Order: sequence, then structure tokens, then C-alpha cells
Amino acid sequence: MTSPADIAREYTGLELGARQHLERLMGSWSLLADLSFADLLLYVPLDQFSLAVAEPAPGEERHRPRPRRYDPPTGPNPIVRGLHFVVLGQMRPTNAQTLFELDLVGQVVAAGELPLVLDAWRSGTIMTGARPLAEDGGGGVVRYQCIPVRWQGDVIGVLSRVWSPTVGRRTGGLERVYTRLFERFAAMVTAGVYPFLADDAEIEEAPRVGDGVIVLDAEQRISFASPNATNALHRMGIVSAIVGATLEELGVDSQAVHLTFASGRPVIEEMERRPDVIVLVRSIPLVEDGAVSGAAVLVRDVTDLRRRDRLLLSKDAAIREVHHRVKNNLQTISSLLRLQARRVSDPAARVPLLEAERRIRAIALVHEILARDPGEQIPFDEIVPALVQLARDANIGRRSLDIRTVGDAGELVADVATPLAVVIAELLQNAAEHGFAVATADGRAPVVELSFEATGAATHEPALEVTVRDNGSGFPDGFDLEATGSLGLAIVRDLVRSQLGGTIEFANEGGAVVRLHVPLASHGDRPRLAP
Repeated sequence: MTSPADIAREYTGLELGARQHLERLMGSWSLLADLSFADLLLYVPLDQFSLAVAEPAPGEERHRPRPRRYDPPTGPNPIVRGLHFVVLGQMRPTNAQTLFELDLVGQVVAAGELPLVLDAWRSGTIMTGARPLAEDGGGGVVRYQCIPVRWQGDVIGVLSRVWSPTVGRRTGGLERVYTRLFERFAAMVTAGVYPFLADDAEIEEAPRVGDGVIVLDAEQRISFASPNATNALHRMGIVSAIVGATLEELGVDSQAVHLTFASGRPVIEEMERRPDVIVLVRSIPLVEDGAVSGAAVLVRDVTDLRRRDRLLLSKDAAIREVHHRVKNNLQTISSLLRLQARRVSDPAARVPLLEAERRIRAIALVHEILARDPGEQIPFDEIVPALVQLARDANIGRRSLDIRTVGDAGELVADVATPLAVVIAELLQNAAEHGFAVATADGRAPVVELSFEATGAATHEPALEVTVRDNGSGFPDGFDLEATGSLGLAIVRDLVRSQLGGTIEFANEGGAVVRLHVPLASHGDRPRLAP
């Protein structure tokens, strides 16, 4: 689906700064929709006719973007000669019933069908009007308020407010205050002041109209506080009269309000009135004739959210500590096995102890990563160098072994990373110990290559292909994995098939080659590979 930014770039003659101004408006206009209890539509003229406006006044110089060639879009909208508008954006209110069930973004409408939009665009002033809600004239009326959107002196679009007095909520004191507040924002849109260049409205937790609204006058005194805003203030311990007082007089030292009046820009801050009450405040200046004449302060009680965040942090810390202790315990067991192996005089008895010690160290590597980041995903590439070093350490006394790594393993969930780490450690160890037991005829240097390749993205069946290849003597003739007497390869076989749900293939191709296919599709709705 074409985005509003794509429509503005392809079908209008607006320059980059004007397009960004419209994008900022659409990024913050949920405030306007909720204050007006109405649907909002943003109309922009098509670039072919962007110069068809009223002539400038004598002596006035008007700069407009140079229009480009325009190919009318195909679709059900009839395109006729003359001025046309495209619907660049649409916003529904969260506190009132919408009049539009369908999404109108991208539709092209002839200017003759939008007389109020055309008048507002040409005159640069706010226009209002109405029409029957139903074609037969019954059932009430639909009202329109068309607000010119100005950027650097030029009208670049029209913001249309659409609502019906007979549909939705009844009008009371709160609705009248919100509507007057919307009118002030509408005047700022027409003057080119709103939206502001810098605004944190897109923060996920930013307060909205439904959370609570406080209106301040030019002296920073409260002229109105919505019921939800009053509740938030009461939770902060404020029980005195609110209307007529400043936040400072109420004992609320809001830096956001001070900065808003001083700088004329919106500011958001988080206030912790008491250890158990946290309120998020977003202060938006109301500008008239270039001066701040008041502010709309949105407040949201985020106490429960912050309590949840702290619980999650505590939980993460606990999980991290568990992994850290598991890693320490595994390393202790590994050290004990290593010490026991040194005290065994029989070399044949020492080998199983050292192999068990190495496998435990491979598992400990995964818990070491989880101890740093207790998330679901593990960057497996951080484990691979340690696995390679394990194989190099086991090659003491033999010829120098070159182990190379190719590709990226990505991020894997822990229940894949743990068995895969053991499998790779076993395969590298097997290649180091048995692949070069017999010297090659040409005397070439021993090389083991470990490669990773992600596959299946196009078919939505993601998998990881792991290959361990060496240039040694290869597997013996008649090698059968099912009948192998090697404990290490038996472990590899069982882990790949049972825990990883994959397949394993052995071959001789100028040396031994082992290929693993590990499916990364979800198991129990848990993704195997990080996106």
C-alpha cells in the first residue's frame, strides 16, 4: 500500500520541507482529532494544477514549487480537466464515532466536489459548511471545517474536520472546552505555527487527550482541568482548588511547563511526585501572534507502567543471575573433571574425562552469553570463536591446525544455541583428532572450515545450514553413522535429530564433510531465528 509520504512525493509538487511539515502534522494530529471529536482528512492539490490559485496581491511575490509532469492514477475515481485534490491522510477520533468506515487515503477528488476545501485553499482562511447526513435530507447534517495548512507563507494543503452533531457524544462543558482548544490549534495550523519542528508526540507512551488535559492561560494559571487530569493531580497528593492556581502553587514544579512558556516549543517530562506516583507530562504551547498565550498540558498516570517496568528489570536481573550461577557451576564441574583427568595415570581413562569436560565448557559458553543478556535470542557468532579455541586447545602436540569460519550464524534462541554449540564443538574436535591422523601425501597444511548459511527466507521456512569441512583423509570406507562406535558422533546424531529437529549428512569431498540442516521455524510459537 502506498504511504502518505510516497503520495506526497510522487503526486504533488511540494518541496521536501513542505512534505516534512505535512508528515509532522500527520504524526501529531491524533491530538486534533480527539480535541475536535471529529474525523480529519488532509487534502493536497495534485502537482499538475498546483499553480492554479488566486493571483497574488499587487507587490506580493509568491514562490511555489515547480510542477512536474503528472500521469493521472488509474482507478474508480474519474479524472477530469481542472483542479484535483488527493487525500494524503486520514485520522479518526478515539473519543467519538467516526463518519468514515473506509480508508480514503490516496483517493483523488475533483475540486468542484469539494467547494469548501477549494475556498479554504485559495483564500487561506478557515471555511465552514454543512450538508445533509443522508441523501434524502433526513437524519441530521454533516458539518465541515476546512483549515488551510500553511508552510513558509504558502498554503500547501487543507485539513478538513468532518463531524455530525447528531452522531456520537452529547455536547457538555468538557466538549466545549476541547472544541475551543481545537480552534486555537486550527488557527496555529493556518498561521504555519503548528505542527512544531521539534515535538516528542510520537513517543509511544506520550499522553493523549483521553489521559487528561489541563489548560493554562498566559499567566500559567489553570483555566480548566479534565476529570482524568484532576484524578492524576489528586494521586499526586493535590487536594486544594485546582482551577485558578498555577502548578507551582499546587506544589508541582513542572520543568516542562516552564520550558514551554520560555521557548515556545512542546516539552515532555516524567514527574515522580512520590515514590509510588509517576506522571508523564506533555506541555504544548498555544501561540497567538507569535507569542505564547497559554499551554495545553496532557498528563498521563504511568505509575502502573513504571511498576511493571521495574518488575521486568528485576526479573531480568534474576534471570541473568541464574544464568551466571549456572555458568559458574558448569565451569566448576569442568575444572573438577580436568583435575580428575590429570590424576588418572591411564591415558585411555583420561580421554573420556577430558571429552566430558570439553562438552560442559561448550554448554557453559551459552550460559555466559545469557548471563550478559537474558533475552530470548543469543548472538551465536559470539560463541563460535570460543568453540574454535576449544578445538585448537585439543590439538596440542599435533601439527598446526588452521580453523576458518565463513558466514554468519545470526541470533538463535537458547534451546537451539545450546545443542548446536555442543554439536559444533564435537565436529571440530572430531576433525582435529581424526581428520589428520594420517599425513596427506602432498604434505598440505591441515585446514578445517566451519561455515554458516541462512536459507528458506523466501519460502517462510527459515533454516540454518552448518558445514564442517576439512582437507584430511576423510571418513573410512563403509562409514555408517547409525553403527558408529564414536561417542562424540553419536552425541551429534542424537542432538541434531532430537533437540534440533534437523538432518545430518556425511560425505568425502577431498576430505571429510559434515552438513547440518537445522530448521528455524517456530516451535511452540517461539521463533528460532531473530528477524
